[in-house]
Amino acid sequence: MNRSLEETRARVERSLRRRYWAERRFRAYGLLAVLMGIMFVFVLFGSIVSKGYTAFRQAYLTLEVHYDPAVLYPDGVPSAEALAGANYSVLIRNSLRELFPDVTGRAELRQLSQLVSTSATHQLQQHLMAHPELVGQRESRRFLARAEVDQLLKGAIDRNAGEESRALTDQQLGWIDALEKRAGLRLEFNAAFLTNGDSREPEQAGVGGALVGSIYTLLVTLLLSFPIGVAAAVYLEEFARRSRWTDIIEVNINNLAAVPSIVYGLLGLAVFLNFFELPRSAPLVGGLVLTLLTLPTIIIASRAALKSVPPSIREAALGVGASKLQMVAHHVLPLAMPGMLTGAIIGMARALGESAPLLMIGMVAFIVDVPGGITDPATVLPVQIFLWADSPEQAFIERTSAAILVLLAFLIVMNGLAVILRKRFERRW
Repeated sequence: MNRSLEETRARVERSLRRRYWAERRFRAYGLLAVLMGIMFVFVLFGSIVSKGYTAFRQAYLTLEVHYDPAVLYPDGVPSAEALAGANYSVLIRNSLRELFPDVTGRAELRQLSQLVSTSATHQLQQHLMAHPELVGQRESRRFLARAEVDQLLKGAIDRNAGEESRALTDQQLGWIDALEKRAGLRLEFNAAFLTNGDSREPEQAGVGGALVGSIYTLLVTLLLSFPIGVAAAVYLEEFARRSRWTDIIEVNINNLAAVPSIVYGLLGLAVFLNFFELPRSAPLVGGLVLTLLTLPTIIIASRAALKSVPPSIREAALGVGASKLQMVAHHVLPLAMPGMLTGAIIGMARALGESAPLLMIGMVAFIVDVPGGITDPATVLPVQIFLWADSPEQAFIERTSAAILVLLAFLIVMNGLAVILRKRFERRW
């Protein structure tokens, strides 16, 4: 008998040891999975930040420009038309020749002028159109340097490499070194990156247009999807009678939440653009498409929030004489609102990161101007990132990573505002 008890005790102890070891292994695997996930996140964000933070600094140089009347008014008659059509590149070239008087050949002058961004001519034109009294005077003006100069100052171009393997010649390297001393060529905060629209020239490209387009698009999406989603959830959960039709609607809502996003883009292309003939590549159409995309998510989350409200709340409201509409509006909705806002956060976060449906409605177009309304041509941050990622220039690579940082910051700010609103509406019972 004692031997039997000892054998049983030994088997139980072995079984317990195996169970404890299995539990420890399971906890170790879980901890390892969490650590690996954190490591991958740090590697991903570290790679994005290391490649993108340099885009927030840009190379600028200062030149003393002589507003030569012979260049600005070639026919000798001062007029606004002559000032608008003047050859301002000559003014930039003359300013550079004053710094490098030994440069005389046409090819050398062309290489020297290529160190200054093409935006310099437009900048001078706008400045003189606003201040024509400056004609004939001299003034120091700050200009963007070309992307190759900017990349050299940031260390992205190896100046020790052979001349045939880099974008700058040896002579241009010497001029850049001289410009650092004579023209104040240096890296400064790149505010234009946050305010400019897209451009073919990397040093002039910015996310301002895409950022404003994203705001307009998400504003249209939120104003449409949240009220419609909440209203649909309230009706299905509180007022609709259980029937075959409501079951079919519920199944379709759950299925629509799993439909690929590009299908919504095809739907928007067929309905909003081809049938209703709404403006292509506009935040209005983008917001309508993303509304269709986010509605299932918001409806499902809102219904779950309504179900989480205790039945005693409804019974108490009806018991004191409130109608069903009053019960829902004054008692159930305020308690379910935090959960509904959580669904809206999830839906808006998904909408912010979508690019496939917007590509189908033309928001992949090259947009230079910042949109002024929901019907103006625009693009959004994910599409802008997609366009820049396809560009071979090194300067666009850093701008791609910087645009991702702006997108993440925009998402954090938007989610932060939503969390604040959710906390404000939160009630305890």
